[in-house]
Parts: sequence; structure tokens; C-alpha cells
Amino acid sequence: MVSETPRETASMFLLLNFFLYIVVMIVAAWAAHHMIERSREAASVHPLPDHIFPIYFPMGNRGTGFFIIFSLLVGVLGVATSFTGVLNVMEGDAHNLYAAAYSSIITCALTFLAMGLACKEMNMGKTDSNLRALETVMIILSGTQLLCTGALYVGANEAASQTMIRKSIKAIGGDLN
Repeated sequence: MVSETPRETASMFLLLNFFLYIVVMIVAAWAAHHMIERSREAASVHPLPDHIFPIYFPMGNRGTGFFIIFSLLVGVLGVATSFTGVLNVMEGDAHNLYAAAYSSIITCALTFLAMGLACKEMNMGKTDSNLRALETVMIILSGTQLLCTGALYVGANEAASQTMIRKSIKAIGGDLN
């Protein structure tokens, strides 16, 4: 039987990430809505490059638009990955755990990209308090997603090694009980 510790750890991180990704989605969706509502009148008082810049946000700095769009995409992908990851971990065999780990690594890579944009925006300064909260959650989420990916890989490798041991014992005619 596969040890439950890596699976429990992965489940805990998947549930934590699920709720954090929902927070990211809500705040990023609010910021995108705010951008759509206020960008025309806010850009009309600025010089010409702001009129033609396709991702102009009336709050924050020039990096805000890219950060909000990536945060929204990462939030949607993270919710889907966390939900399917919990279902795969509940199954518990090596194939499902590897599927959860591989989808988690893709989400982790995109979360790191959004975290890099958050760090760049923090470095540039002039951000709203809601954006600062989103930046902070994104940085925390990149760490928890990395730990979740590691826990999924440990669980998958442990399940695969247990499966190989069972097959070896069965091949030599031993009893599994």
C-alpha cells in the first residue's frame, strides 16, 4: 500500500492553491472590469502613446495590464489544475499522480511568470492597494504551487515504486499478503 503522507500533503496544497487561485481570479477579474470601464476616459487626458496602447490600465503603471491579464489566465488554469489534481490524488495510482504532477508543473511555470510580472510591477511602484494584495497573493501562490508540485512528484514516484515492488513479488511467485 502506498504511504498516505505524500498524498495527504499534496491534497492539502491542492486545496490551499484552489482557494488562493479563486482569490486571484476574483481580484484580477475586478481589475479587468475596472480597466474596461475607466480606460477610455483615463487615457483621453494622457499623451498620444496611451491612446494607442492596447492594454492601458487607469491604475498602476505600464506593467499593470500584462500582470492583470496573466493573473487572470493563471487563476483560471490554477483552479482547473487544482480541481483535477484533487480528483487524481483521490484515485491514488501512479498514472493519475503523474498526470496531476505534469499539469501542476505547467501551472507552476505560468504562476512563476505572473510572479515575475508582479515583482516587476512592485519594483516600478505606483500601484493601488488592491493590486498590491494581488501581487502578494501571487508571490505566496508561486511558493505553494512549487511545494504542491514537489509533493505530487514524490507521491507519484512512491506509488510507481510500490507498483514495481508488487509486480516483482508477483513475478517470482510470492504472496502479497
